[in-house]
Amino acid sequence: MYLRRCYRRKDGKRHAYWALVESYRTNRGPRQRVVAWLGVMDERGRLGVKRCAEKNTGYQTDFFTKTEPEWVEVDVKRVRVERSRKFGGPWLGRELLRRLELDRFLEKTLPNGREEIPWSAMAMILILGRLCEPSSELHLAEHLYEASAMSDLLGVPEEKVNEDRLYRALDTLLPHKKALEKLLKEKLGELFDLDYDLLLYDITSTYFEGRAEGNPQAQRGYSRDHRPDCKQVNIALVVSRCGMPLGYEVFAGNRHDATTLEEIVAHMEELYGRAGRVWIMDRGLASE
Repeated sequence: MYLRRCYRRKDGKRHAYWALVESYRTNRGPRQRVVAWLGVMDERGRLGVKRCAEKNTGYQTDFFTKTEPEWVEVDVKRVRVERSRKFGGPWLGRELLRRLELDRFLEKTLPNGREEIPWSAMAMILILGRLCEPSSELHLAEHLYEASAMSDLLGVPEEKVNEDRLYRALDTLLPHKKALEKLLKEKLGELFDLDYDLLLYDITSTYFEGRAEGNPQAQRGYSRDHRPDCKQVNIALVVSRCGMPLGYEVFAGNRHDATTLEEIVAHMEELYGRAGRVWIMDRGLASE
């Protein structure tokens, strides 16, 4: 048996379709008959039918197995978009998670609890959201997650992601801050040519609209946002010369910037060792 391409005209156009044909012998010589009309098929379909036909004949098949082509025929007039998603950013972020072994760290470190979706998966959603489109947890849950391919890449349905679970995932991740910084220090050093001889340090703040009575670090202090009526916390960040984040700390909102320097330097030396490195910061941060 073999495949035969046939043609017919319809509406003034020439159309091609396929038939499965069988050869047989008669008193008048060899003849062919159609076993099945197969209609329109792409290359992948034709190869599949051909293999089935070869298995059902008495002839020897090819010695070497034929590989399927790396292309398929597509009727562009019939193509339609059904579920458009942003794929590139989330895929790249997930690949970076794997190379940094963050996925293994989160699965090993964070407890599964009684939740259907493990906390490690929620933490990875938070990380990909920050990498792809930095925004609030509410925006991530209500807009970004369903507009991206994160659900396909991580296997977490859209209806299982909400802002409450994302906030709680941050709570489960916070106790492992030091272990996470240690892992990133090791893996970033393997993937990137980082040097730690020059570090940049700065502090910013964020304020709360409510009383923030459950947060002892929320205090009134110097407000960079011109909201002295609101409680705030100070956030310190250290980056390398190429802008790679190396560490952060959260301080009380009423703490003076200059008093944080000694603590930050000690923390960086604990992670990256003592060295005659250069620190770059605002003049107001320098102290004796």
